[in-house]
Amino acid sequence: MASLATKTACMGEFRRNMDRPRNFRVYFLSMVLAIGSLIVLLREHRPSFLRPDLHLCAYVTTADGAVTVVDLVKLKAVAHIRIGPGLSGMREHPTRPEILGVSSLAGFVWIFDARTYQVSARIPVGPLPYALDFSPDGNRIYTTTSGNDAVLAIDIHSHAIVARGHTGREPVMAKITPDGRTLLVVNRRDGSLGIHDAETLALRSSVFVVPQPDDIAVLPDSSLAFVMSRSERQLSVVDLRRSVLVTNLELAGKPTDMLLKPDGGELYMISPEAHGLQAINTWTHEVGDTMVLGSAPTRGVLSADASLLYVSDAAAGRIIPVDIGNRRIIRCLFCIDDPGKGFPIPAGDAPGALRFDADESLLLVVGRASGDLAVIRVRTNFLVTMVPVGERPQDLAVKLYGNKELTTPHA
Repeated sequence: MASLATKTACMGEFRRNMDRPRNFRVYFLSMVLAIGSLIVLLREHRPSFLRPDLHLCAYVTTADGAVTVVDLVKLKAVAHIRIGPGLSGMREHPTRPEILGVSSLAGFVWIFDARTYQVSARIPVGPLPYALDFSPDGNRIYTTTSGNDAVLAIDIHSHAIVARGHTGREPVMAKITPDGRTLLVVNRRDGSLGIHDAETLALRSSVFVVPQPDDIAVLPDSSLAFVMSRSERQLSVVDLRRSVLVTNLELAGKPTDMLLKPDGGELYMISPEAHGLQAINTWTHEVGDTMVLGSAPTRGVLSADASLLYVSDAAAGRIIPVDIGNRRIIRCLFCIDDPGKGFPIPAGDAPGALRFDADESLLLVVGRASGDLAVIRVRTNFLVTMVPVGERPQDLAVKLYGNKELTTPHA
């Protein structure tokens, strides 16, 4: 019996000794996985303690005349600042830690300091401004006042109006050309495009375009402008060097948004009526490919390399990722029930404005009916969270900045 007990004890000790390397491998693999998970977590959420001097925020205008600030590191709303009634045309300044927009009903341009969460200026401009633009160097702000048919230039440093010009009837938008020499004014009631000197704002010429125009895109070489109307199934092409209308292109439906590739080669027209988008060849002025995307595609955002296009479907409450180069909806490779099906991303009720963050790792979407901001991970195309921002949010801006110096995000 003693001999049997001794043998049993020896066998147990032998098994324990054999298990030790196996247990070591398990512990080692567990530690590697834990470290890998921590690295992924840090990269995914980019916590503020890694870069205490760096801040990344989204800014959303709401129906109560306020801007909600969402910290994109903490993924929560950190401020809700009252600005004024009828907020519109919000933009981030290209070089300064500031967010700008207009109060259409109160008639002023507002400047929001991103570092202090305070309105640093309200600049009276006149009745019914709707949008603004910046000079290429960022030193001037351009806006129009529809109530008195004027275009204005404001110095960003002094906040003073430094130039004023007369426009056509009901100017709704002013856009500077990439070369900085010409300011284009969209006159909605006249159905015209005013071509102004960017320095003096003097009118050089006027071109009649599609009725009730309300948006414009300009080629990088400042040679052509494309003028859109949300009430018409046409797109006007204007030669800016000769100041003439080249053609009116027929569209499949009334457009709600248009996106120009960075190289200017193609223009994408999004239309709920057409349930998708149309590609316009900007060199030949021809309507090219069409894509059916969903129930009511409304707004879009294009990646900096023009490879990805995200489109919001207002009726379906989702975002559609598109491989725009190959003209196909990005498919879900991990769906068990149907690996070939489309990959729509939930984004609240009536999703509208979309923007990327500074390095295009996050896609941000305003839910107009649900009152939230959807945060989507671009690498995986999955919804991370939805942050409540307030009633009927509209415009969206994103700013990456430091405490001492500003890091400029992608436009």
